[in-house]
Amino acid sequence: MLVGYVSNERYVALPEVLFEFRGEQGVVIARSTISGAVFADVAPGKYEVVLGREGYGSKIVNMEVKDGVPHHFRLLSDCLLGYVWPKCVKSGERAEFRVHAVEEYELELWRYGAEKEFIRRIGTFDEHGPRATMQVTPDGDYTQTGIEWNKYGYHSKALTQFVDAPERSGLYYFHARNKSGAFFAFPWVVAPSSPRAKVAVFASDINWNAYNSFGGRSNYIHADCFPTTPTVNSRLELKRYTEEEHRSYDTETYAPLSLERPDPYNHIDENEQLDGPINGRQGCHLAAAEWRLLGWMEREGFDYDFYSETQFHFGDVPLDDYKVLIISTHPEYWSKQMYDTLKSWVFERGGRLMYLGGNGLNCEVEFLDDHRIVYQNTHWSHSESQFDENGREYESRMDKRQESEANLLGVVFTFPGIMTAAPYRVIDADHWCFEGTGLANGDTFGEKSLHMRVPGGASGHETDKVSDQSPANVKRLAKGTNANEGGAEIVHFDTPSGGEVFSVGSITWPACIMVDDAVAKITANVIRRFVE
Repeated sequence: MLVGYVSNERYVALPEVLFEFRGEQGVVIARSTISGAVFADVAPGKYEVVLGREGYGSKIVNMEVKDGVPHHFRLLSDCLLGYVWPKCVKSGERAEFRVHAVEEYELELWRYGAEKEFIRRIGTFDEHGPRATMQVTPDGDYTQTGIEWNKYGYHSKALTQFVDAPERSGLYYFHARNKSGAFFAFPWVVAPSSPRAKVAVFASDINWNAYNSFGGRSNYIHADCFPTTPTVNSRLELKRYTEEEHRSYDTETYAPLSLERPDPYNHIDENEQLDGPINGRQGCHLAAAEWRLLGWMEREGFDYDFYSETQFHFGDVPLDDYKVLIISTHPEYWSKQMYDTLKSWVFERGGRLMYLGGNGLNCEVEFLDDHRIVYQNTHWSHSESQFDENGREYESRMDKRQESEANLLGVVFTFPGIMTAAPYRVIDADHWCFEGTGLANGDTFGEKSLHMRVPGGASGHETDKVSDQSPANVKRLAKGTNANEGGAEIVHFDTPSGGEVFSVGSITWPACIMVDDAVAKITANVIRRFVE
């Protein structure tokens, strides 16, 4: 009978996996097929199952064979991976590092600011038992539940793996290296124990998690839930590639995605430097790109306190203690609570917001607890218009559930311009943000970029524009020269409470700030004015 399927950490079918089903009637041996299917001559009932394959860690699980209900076995490849939990803490708080390695490894803590700064060596880790630093993944869809590393074999007080957060706020990375020379780096957001600067900067960790496909699901791959069988060939099976209109979101119900997973997309190569190119497909809009903004701020002498979006959601950011909030790069997913809190701060309490990114606040999320997030994509296609019962066109997924983010940011993502990049052209050179740039109306700027996935300029990757729901007093300052009117629009407006918003509407802006003088000067002008 068909007992189940076996797949790896990407939910890709694994053939030639060896199985032993140990039950009351003895031991039955089986082997998986090319589709990952496991057929075994066993009766329904409870079994201890031993499974493994070369290049993957063997494991022992207890499961029940049920007729017509296939079990999903999961194996983890022999690689070097890790994450820290919690991924975001305040200085002085403790977190646990959770590393998967099949041989001895060493671990160091670094801070990523103006330079990569070595903080301290944490230690060398190995154990007496063979492959004892190898982690075990649960069966089934652990993208929904969390991966639960360090659950097995770390109960002894001598084997605990905790580290206290440094005093200085910022973006930190753990550097892991095994004896064979493999290297893996994973991030840690350290917020201040209490506010110290006038400027707060958010890490877009909810967006990081949306793109994290470890375990086989992200908000872009099997967004709603796993299909019944693991993947054999992505291009032939995944909606992302088989659906011409890119209708990835075709349901109202989405299973949660857990933060409690390693995130290989946020790995930064050991030799990658602040002013060097961002070569990775994902790094161009995740932590690697955000690091460019943080490093530039430190080199220019701008003090900041660093927080995560999740900390903001859970009320751990005293926003009223700050003059300025900066969100950057790709803060696509926000909760209603976050959106309402920020809007109130800007419109009612004089807060000043710098939005140095693109496709921001575009979709609502809901937290089930401290690590499980539901991304409320609704029925949605980015390339096709959708309308409410009165014929009004929705501007975004956030608009469909709450209101358009243009009400707060002044701009909203639209499909034209996607996956292109170009310089901006100045519209209003008399605006104070252009002081000292030497730019005149009609001049272009933002030609230089470290963004290698979509090279071409500071207006790009995904771009936002003014809409019908933008505040009436929004001022267009510049527009990207992307084809088909796809250029991002730089805007500024103020609020009756003394609040202000400056938005660039482009994912590629932070990737340009280290190498383009005009992008840097404009950003510096806004920070200096907003902190006054």
